Amino acid sequence: MQCLCIGVNDCAESVKEYITNELEKLNISSKDCTVIDSVDIDGSTSVICTINQEEKYTPEYEKLILSISNGLADYIIKEYEEKLLLRIINSNYCYFNSIEKKEILRLALLIIKNDDKNFLNSLFQIRRRNIIIKKLVDYFESSNKVILDGFVNFRLKDYIKDLEEIVDKAVDEFLTEREYKEFIRLLRYFVDIQEPKFNVIHVLVDYDNKYILLDEKKKEITNECIQEFMSDIPEGEINYDDLLVSSLITMAPKKVIIHSADNFRNKELLETIKNVFWGKAVICPDCELCSVKLVRSENKS
Repeated sequence: MQCLCIGVNDCAESVKEYITNELEKLNISSKDCTVIDSVDIDGSTSVICTINQEEKYTPEYEKLILSISNGLADYIIKEYEEKLLLRIINSNYCYFNSIEKKEILRLALLIIKNDDKNFLNSLFQIRRRNIIIKKLVDYFESSNKVILDGFVNFRLKDYIKDLEEIVDKAVDEFLTEREYKEFIRLLRYFVDIQEPKFNVIHVLVDYDNKYILLDEKKKEITNECIQEFMSDIPEGEINYDDLLVSSLITMAPKKVIIHSADNFRNKELLETIKNVFWGKAVICPDCELCSVKLVRSENKS
């Protein structure tokens, strides 16, 4: 009979649950491995895994060790990861204030949760879990007792390094987002201080992703709005998205109505217009202009 002693603080029941769930996945019965908790002589709580094998390193024993390591890895990821991220942020990015650190932590957790199922993030999720499992399996080859806090802090340097890279990525996203917000704030200021040249501008997207602008009487004013910018742009380097935003800011209309928004390839452009013309930009649900655009597109195809 072999025993593993897993030193925990006040989370014995939770650790037991993770290990037991993993053992159940492999249909490992209590006669093969029994999980209990006890109190050590020094007063600290431990989870004891009793493995009913006379010898180590048999296939059955290694299977049980791997299963226990899987359960402990899931527990570490669930209970330690956010704390480790916060520790990394406080240590490596101490110059951010508490609100900024909280936002960086939120972004880091979003990367880890990977709700958008990003392929690379999914691979890194698997890698981080496998790092923990391998370290535990290797550790149990030479010792039958582990203190979880010490193991996480001193034995999982590769895992923590991966978390540091996630924090770095979150910081990059935070700074990019902050720069974008400052840019939007500046553009909104330019719009607010200008005298509106139009009450309403209707925006439609053309076949080749160029834009058509109409005034409140639905008369086309595209050339009138963009001509002053065209002369400064070299041939072949025209970015119609930037041209549209520049034109709208210069015209500073009281209201911007965007038609057939689903036809816009650049969805970030729509968000930029809505943010710059906060309270003034409207996405048209459906009207004759939207229908005209759709009919023209179908005829073109």
